[in-house]
Amino acid sequence: MLRTRLSLLIAFALGVAALIQPSIGYAWGNEGHSLINKLAVHHLPADVPAFLRSDDAARTIEYLGPEPDRWRSPGEPELNAAQAPEHFIDLELADTLGPLPRRRLDFEAKAFAAGQRPEKIGLQPWETTEVWQRLKAALREYRRLSAEGRDTHGVEQAAIFYAGWLGHYVADGAQPLHATIQYNGWVGANPHGYTTEHKIHWQFEGPFVDANLGALTVEPKMSPAHAIDGDLFDAYVAYLRHSGTFAEQVYQLEKAGGFVGAGSAESRDFTAARLADGASMLRDMIYTAWLESAKPVADPYGGK
Repeated sequence: MLRTRLSLLIAFALGVAALIQPSIGYAWGNEGHSLINKLAVHHLPADVPAFLRSDDAARTIEYLGPEPDRWRSPGEPELNAAQAPEHFIDLELADTLGPLPRRRLDFEAKAFAAGQRPEKIGLQPWETTEVWQRLKAALREYRRLSAEGRDTHGVEQAAIFYAGWLGHYVADGAQPLHATIQYNGWVGANPHGYTTEHKIHWQFEGPFVDANLGALTVEPKMSPAHAIDGDLFDAYVAYLRHSGTFAEQVYQLEKAGGFVGAGSAESRDFTAARLADGASMLRDMIYTAWLESAKPVADPYGGK
């Protein structure tokens, strides 16, 4: 009897944990991530290879939108601990260290030297840039194999995976609360009386998005497609900074009841614009990876 009761208690505890797990702070939930990936693929320019714009690729990339959140499980504790900081960056803390270096290890060294833990600050722009470079490398290999008349199926599958994986972090970056210390309840001076409860993050990006936002609402707010000029890392950090400027507006909308039920016209319009910004940025990063993949690079093996 004791063993039976213990088993029931364990099962109950696991069930509760599964129910509350989304409050950890995943960006957008499954629906938002999938929507951003889907819209990005559907709006790729026509000169992107057909395999990356196909219906099959679109379905796979859409599915992969939430993929890195599926790795955030107590069943894989080492993986969870290593990649959890890659979903966010607290720019207020990062900026106390000076200009952001382009390489992850340089940033981590700078944080440790200042007596800080880099995983507490967040590693979002470095993870995103590294995944983008994986996509670019795969597309360069696709070009090479195509030019040689060789089978490209394997590299096509790799590129599709990288594009879907990339989409998760670009979408995270469009969520204003992923770029600030105010990520899930206001901290510090609070003259406007914003919520300090640890539920605003998921309330905004999860149930509210699922119930009220869809492609027909978000798609018209996307910007025209274009290649990203200049340094990709700088452009992506600028994107994060722009997103972070909307953090206080999230709290203002929450205070007005904007994320309860159907919310308000203002809260729905605001959220659609943030999702559209993520879809537009992802589309443009994929397009830029394709264009950049045409540039010759030195043989990493010295021709051997």
